[in-house]
Amino acid sequence: MFENIRLAFQGIWSHKMRSFLTMLGIIIGIAAIIAIVSTIKGTNEEIKSQLVGSGDNTVEVKLTQGGNELQIYDSSAIPWGVPVVSEETKQEILELDEVMSVTTYTSRVIWDSLIYYKNTALSNVKVLGIDNSYFSTCNYMIKSGRSFMQEDYDNFSKVMIVDEIAAKNLFGKENPLGKTVEVSKEPFTVVGVVREASNFEPNINSIEDYYTYANDDDSGLIFLTKAAWPIVFNYDEPENVVVKAASTDEMTQAGQKTSKILNATLTTDEDSAVKYKAEDLLGQAQDLQKLSNATNMQLIWIAGISLLVGGIGVMNIMLVSVTERTSEIGLKKAIGAKKGTILGQFLTEAAVLTSLGGLLGVGAGVGAAEVIHRISGVAVAIDVPAAVVAVVFSMVIGLIFGFLPSVQAANLDPIDALRRE
Repeated sequence: MFENIRLAFQGIWSHKMRSFLTMLGIIIGIAAIIAIVSTIKGTNEEIKSQLVGSGDNTVEVKLTQGGNELQIYDSSAIPWGVPVVSEETKQEILELDEVMSVTTYTSRVIWDSLIYYKNTALSNVKVLGIDNSYFSTCNYMIKSGRSFMQEDYDNFSKVMIVDEIAAKNLFGKENPLGKTVEVSKEPFTVVGVVREASNFEPNINSIEDYYTYANDDDSGLIFLTKAAWPIVFNYDEPENVVVKAASTDEMTQAGQKTSKILNATLTTDEDSAVKYKAEDLLGQAQDLQKLSNATNMQLIWIAGISLLVGGIGVMNIMLVSVTERTSEIGLKKAIGAKKGTILGQFLTEAAVLTSLGGLLGVGAGVGAAEVIHRISGVAVAIDVPAAVVAVVFSMVIGLIFGFLPSVQAANLDPIDALRRE
């Protein structure tokens, strides 16, 4: 085997230009496939990061009515038969293998000017009543001040935390900490300012993208403790749930299993059509990935044609090689070389030739992917398994298309072969 490989390299080196031209079809085909696969993988990762976010793996499980998110603007919109999420239910969700943490919250979008700081009013602001695990689960970090403490919940303290947008809109350049804000005429003291730890910013390229990411926090977010929520809104309102999945790929299952547990607690009638539903951003990402893959698979098949052409070129050059080396083959057979030895030598030469073409093609494909990225900005990601498969595939092409010339060489009659010049 090693002697055959040495002879193959010797033959390739002695006809460098011819060997390179023979490998060119393999190089182009492999390079095209590697570039396309790298683009597919990069695009898929970008789709997933754009839809799912930057790795926080959180899934919102929201109350819906008639398929749309349930919006509560006043007590008349509160549906019957939807209990507050109990500690037992939260514990059941936490016991799911796919779930790392869980948090619950109530929410209201305040359209009227019910939030004041001095003469400054906020409208179109989202107010959340949260538990003490909300910030850690939803990937918020304290920018200044402090988070809610257990004493705030135990004592029904009228304290609040704002995000950076609400802080800017309410207080301008003033330090928000310690300031008193009226929420529905109830005074709350600002004890902290938070921001999302993730720097994820989605690309909004279409109206569909806008509605995917659209939210109601144009004026920012205001956080109250769940204990203080009834002070402002007078009712223990239905809650939404956020779960953090153990990994991005487990988000869909985590959301589905959580919604199933929550829906089992409802006692609403069928006419109300109120139920919990998990947002499936991962599912959306996978659907887009499938569409992307289906389109790009056509390009891979087109690139595969060049591999077929390259294989035919290998067969052609190997037939020429057999003709050129007829005397050599005859001499080897005359001194006792068996058919299998001759067959193995020519098959090895064909496999080495195409394997070198595969390696050069992988290098060219990686370079082409980088050029595509720099010119068009399309995300690419080098797929190592695909590169390995490409090299192995090129070797298989050499074996397939080199088989006929190798058989022809092995079947030469030694006397006739020695007579040829």
